[in-house]
Amino acid sequence: MNEALLKDKPITQIGLVVDDIEKAALAWAGALGVAKPEIIITAPAEVARTEYKGEPSTARAKLTFFHIGSIMLELIEPLEGKSTWKDQLDDHGPSLHHIAFEVDDIDELLTSIDGHEMALVQRGEFEGGRYAYLDGQAHFSAVIELLEND
Repeated sequence: MNEALLKDKPITQIGLVVDDIEKAALAWAGALGVAKPEIIITAPAEVARTEYKGEPSTARAKLTFFHIGSIMLELIEPLEGKSTWKDQLDDHGPSLHHIAFEVDDIDELLTSIDGHEMALVQRGEFEGGRYAYLDGQAHFSAVIELLEND
């Protein structure tokens, strides 16, 4: 990937996959000295329009978010369907999943990325925006998330 494509794109989130979100959220809340945030479940496939490796996916997950300065810490517990979250948990156990960069136009940026270096693994929508996960393991030791908010 041409690193210049991410120039001036702020890192806004670090994502961890976990096998027990309640336990992980309590641990992080204690370490940060804050209340445990609400845990939500991602929207169903017909709303999220999730695609995994180019195919529609029923992927769902439990999520919770900690706001730490300008960075958000996201905890992700995969629930069902094929997803990069499930792959990460199965292959590496609870671990770093992604580093998210805030972008203005995901589709425009995706057309600029050489697919031979980082493949689009998963994409979807959420209330207020959309995301795309790129396989950055070989180059960056993590998935790279492009995060676009409306």
